[in-house]
Amino acid sequence: MLFENKQYQDPYVLFPYLKEKISGEGMFYVLLDEVQLLDQFESVLNSLLHMRNVDIYVTGSNAHFLSKDVITEFRGRGDEVHMYPLSFEEFMSVYDGTKQDGWNEYMLYGGLPLILNFTTPEEKIAFLKSLFEETYISDIVGRHRVRNRSELEELLNILSSSIGSLTNPSKLSATFKSVKQKTISKNTLTNYIEYLCDSFLIDKAVRYDIKGKKYIDTPSKYYFTDMGLRNARLNFRQMEETHTMENIIFNELKMRGYNVDVGVVPVNYTTKDGNNVRKQLEIDFVCNQASKRYYIQSAFAMPTQEKMEQEQRLLMLTGDAFKKIIITKDTPAKYYNDDGVLIMGIYDFLLNKDSLEW
Repeated sequence: MLFENKQYQDPYVLFPYLKEKISGEGMFYVLLDEVQLLDQFESVLNSLLHMRNVDIYVTGSNAHFLSKDVITEFRGRGDEVHMYPLSFEEFMSVYDGTKQDGWNEYMLYGGLPLILNFTTPEEKIAFLKSLFEETYISDIVGRHRVRNRSELEELLNILSSSIGSLTNPSKLSATFKSVKQKTISKNTLTNYIEYLCDSFLIDKAVRYDIKGKKYIDTPSKYYFTDMGLRNARLNFRQMEETHTMENIIFNELKMRGYNVDVGVVPVNYTTKDGNNVRKQLEIDFVCNQASKRYYIQSAFAMPTQEKMEQEQRLLMLTGDAFKKIIITKDTPAKYYNDDGVLIMGIYDFLLNKDSLEW
């Protein structure tokens, strides 16, 4: 905050100032940045909310409060606007290059808007690493009084290395014990994961039993909200395009307003030995929005008919009429196959907001 504005940290100075400015007819829009610097900001916001012609927008640092804190404080009188990084379509609208080059940049450095201001890889890497360490982690540690920062960072390393893999606090605790030779309780890991989700570093996809029509509490999948931050955490190693594409598809679906789950379809079959086996097969994404539902598989490549049949078989096991889609990296043009499954390339999917409606 500029020194000449420091007086407005005092609610008895700010509120009269705003009240004086809000005069006459029509709507007035009040934008308060870093609102945690304002003493008794809840009282000021409450007073502003009683003015019918005032719309208030509030931002602040994670170290002091989260957007959900404001929503809780003003229950029923406020909305949370979730600001995502740039979608690939938004990124390409200002990127000077081909979509193939843009895809490579987007996979590597993510979609935070400031990334587009930097010209060299060194500048982009330095920005992402600094943002991760000095803003995200420091804010989480400060807000939640995390006593062992190294544990939190080790958890981030594990989650970064296994995006889109099923896990839960019990599995993570076992990983710490076997690989890191550390004992961390499930409750502590549950808290850490909640902190990371609240700070919008990661997002959670829970499993949904499609036939049983019920949620399965654990294990779940975790995806990073920005690939650049994820890659910065791993020093830009482990750049598997298959997992990266799956993560980007998940993020795009969330940006479009879908509730996104991991689909589970139980199947029974008999082995060659005559044993009856029950197995849970997985559909990458079950997307719901009002009455709409889509089943989506992320398949980086389908070089053979066998691979295509494998991906399609999972979708057909749902046994219902909701739309079924396979997204690949190498499909040049979208098409429906003989079984009514829509197959499209990643560029078609990402660069058209209505792509699921084709």
